[in-house]
Amino acid sequence: MNDPAFDRHRLLAWFAEKGVDYRTHDHPAVFRVEEGLELKAALPGAHTKNLFLKDHRGRLWLISARQDTVIDLKRAAAAMGSGRLSFGNETLMFDTLGVRPGSVTALGLINDAERRVTFVLDRRLWEAEVVNFHPLINTATTALDQAGFRRVLALLEREPLVVDFAALP
Repeated sequence: MNDPAFDRHRLLAWFAEKGVDYRTHDHPAVFRVEEGLELKAALPGAHTKNLFLKDHRGRLWLISARQDTVIDLKRAAAAMGSGRLSFGNETLMFDTLGVRPGSVTALGLINDAERRVTFVLDRRLWEAEVVNFHPLINTATTALDQAGFRRVLALLEREPLVVDFAALP
């Protein structure tokens, strides 16, 4: 395993260099959505949960959704046009997104230079005024307004597949 091109410090320096407005809050490590609820209540905007997945054909997927979104992997697979989904392993996650379990984030796409990961975004995040993601590590949360988030995606040349998970049958 090689070290990723970007870690938290390089990511935030890249934001500054590209003129992306952001605000980062440091906090104790958070590994699961439920652990950070009290902390997140003090931070404005939509908080996220992020799933790193692999389908039966070996395609990689990253789903970013609001933290309160229920994601049924069978229904998600149908909506995304993927095969049967399972969680990607830690080595694959680190090799593609440069993050460890508990730190999965859409911002990890900056490390996916080979574009192996298909990015799937919950419609509620696509429409949120402010979105919050880990900056490649789970001891901080970075808030981006929607314009900043879309600028990051444009700079990375990543067009998300937007899915309305709340409306799936």
